[in-house]
Amino acid sequence: MDQLRIWATLDPFLEAGPVLGRTQANASFLRALLRRDPYDSYHFFLDSQAACQGLERRLRENWPDLFNKGKFVTATRQSLPQALSAHDYAVFHLSDCIVSPAFLASLRNVYARKIFPITSVTHSLSYARYGLEFLKHLHPGNTARDVVVATSRTAAEVVRGYYASLRSAYKLDETAFPAPGVEVIPLGVDTGEFSTPEPLHRERARQVWGFGQETVFLVLARLCYSSKMDFLPILRAFQRLFHGGQPRQDVRLVLAGWTEEADWGQRTLEDLAANIGLSLTIVPCPSDTARQDLYAAADVFLSPADNLQETFGLTLLEAQAMGLPVIASDFDGYRDLVEHEATGLLVPTIGPAATDSLDLLAPLSFDNHTHLLLAQRLAVDVPALAAAMARLAADAQERRRMGLAAALRAQGFSWESVLERYLALWQRLEDKDVPVRPPAGIHPAAVPYGRVFASYPSAVLGPETTVCATRLGQAIYRGQDFPLVYEGLTGELRPEVLRTVLVLARKPATFGELAVKLQAVHPGLSDEEAQTQVLWCLKHDILERAGG
Repeated sequence: MDQLRIWATLDPFLEAGPVLGRTQANASFLRALLRRDPYDSYHFFLDSQAACQGLERRLRENWPDLFNKGKFVTATRQSLPQALSAHDYAVFHLSDCIVSPAFLASLRNVYARKIFPITSVTHSLSYARYGLEFLKHLHPGNTARDVVVATSRTAAEVVRGYYASLRSAYKLDETAFPAPGVEVIPLGVDTGEFSTPEPLHRERARQVWGFGQETVFLVLARLCYSSKMDFLPILRAFQRLFHGGQPRQDVRLVLAGWTEEADWGQRTLEDLAANIGLSLTIVPCPSDTARQDLYAAADVFLSPADNLQETFGLTLLEAQAMGLPVIASDFDGYRDLVEHEATGLLVPTIGPAATDSLDLLAPLSFDNHTHLLLAQRLAVDVPALAAAMARLAADAQERRRMGLAAALRAQGFSWESVLERYLALWQRLEDKDVPVRPPAGIHPAAVPYGRVFASYPSAVLGPETTVCATRLGQAIYRGQDFPLVYEGLTGELRPEVLRTVLVLARKPATFGELAVKLQAVHPGLSDEEAQTQVLWCLKHDILERAGG
C-alpha cells in the first residue's frame, strides 16, 4: 500500500461563468485548501478530457509551484476503477451534494482498497427534482465515513427533513437503506480580500459612486425577483421610513448584483422609488473592483431574503468582513451569520404552515416559478424592517459599534478556519469503524443496462460462444494492420489484452476458454473486461463467431 495522503474529487471547483455564490465558494475553498496544502497529492476526476485540460491550465496558472512539483493529477472518470484499485485515498470531497456522492460510494465499495470518506456540500436545496436526488442518498452502500456537509444549521435540518420524508413515503428501513451523516460547516470568507476599508478608500469609493453624506443601504444579491429576495418589500419599508419622518435626502438604496435577465423588474423598482422619493442606484453585474468599492462606500448592508433558493448568505459574510452592520431577515442560514443586536439586526419572518397545492405542481413547473410562488407566501416583517433601518440610519455610533463587531465575527469564518474544520472532520471520518468491505454492487437507482436491455440484441455472449480471429485480426497480429480506437475508449480497451486475444484466437475457442486464459495472463482482468474486449473485436471484424 502506498503511504501518500491523497485528496480527491469529481469536480473542478474552478468554474467559468456567472458570479454566483456557489461558484465563488467552491473556488475559495480550493484556494484555501491549496494554500494550506495538507496532502501529498490532489486528484481531479472530471467528466471529459477537455475539462481535464481546462482545469490543468488553470491549476498551472494559479499554483505553478504545486503544479511543477507534480502534486496535481487530472483524469476522466472512466479511470476511476483503476485509480481506486491503485491508491489509498484519504478522502473524496465533492463540491455539491446532489448528483454524485451515492454513486461514488457504490463504485468505492467495489473497487477501493480502502473505504475512504466521501463528503459533499449543500448549496441551494429547494429545487423540485431534489426529492429524487436525495432519495438516491438512501442506499445500502453508505458507511459511517459518508457525510453531507450542510453550510448552516437550517440546511442540516432540510437535509434531514428530506431523508425523513422519503423514508416515510417509500417505507425504507433505516438499517437496509441508511442515510449519510449530516455535519454543519459554514462557507467562508477571504478575510484578505474583504476587510474593513481605510478611510481614504471609503471616501474615494463614495466619490466614485456619487454619494454624499446620506446613509447608504447596500443590497448585493442576484437581481431577479424570483430568486434570493423580493425587492419590493424593501421599498415599502423605505416608504414607511419616510412616513415616520425620515428625511428622504438622508438615505439612499443601492441594488447591485448579477443578472442574466432583460426584465428582472428594474423599471418597476425605479418607478416606485421615484414615487416615494427614494434615491435609488442600480448596478447590474458589478465587477470585483466595483463590488469592493460598493462595500467600502456603504453604511449598512441590507439582505431581507425571503426565497427558499437562498441557503447560506455569502454576501453577509463579505459585508461583515468589510465592517458593515447587517440588517437581514431571520431566515435560513442568515441566523448563523448575524448576531442579533451585536453585529446587526435580524428581522422576523413568517411562512406557510402547508404548501400542498404547490407541492403537487412543483415537479411539473419551472423551478423559478415555484420559487416565486413560495417566496410570495413568505413574509419579511416590513414594520420591523423599517424600524431597523430607521434605527441605523439615525445612529452613526450604533453603526460603527455593530460594524466593528461584525468585522471581528467574520474572522471566525475565514476560509482558513473553515478548512481546519474540514481537516478535523476528514480525520474523524477516517477514524470511524466501517466494514472492511461494505455492501458492494450497483446503486439501486443506477440502470443495470445488461439486464434491462437484454431483449435488444438477438443473442448474448456466453461461455459457449465460439470465436476466432478474422483475416483482419491475423493482419493486426502480424503487425500488417492496426485497430482504430475512438478517443473515449482508450481507457476501456487495453492493447496488451487485445494482443493476447489475437494469440489465443488464432484457432476457434469458446469465450469461456478465452476468458480463463486471458485472466491467467492478465491477473485482475474481470469477466466483464474480458467480455468487453471480445465484443469490441467482434464489432470491428477482428474476431468472428465460428461454428454457428
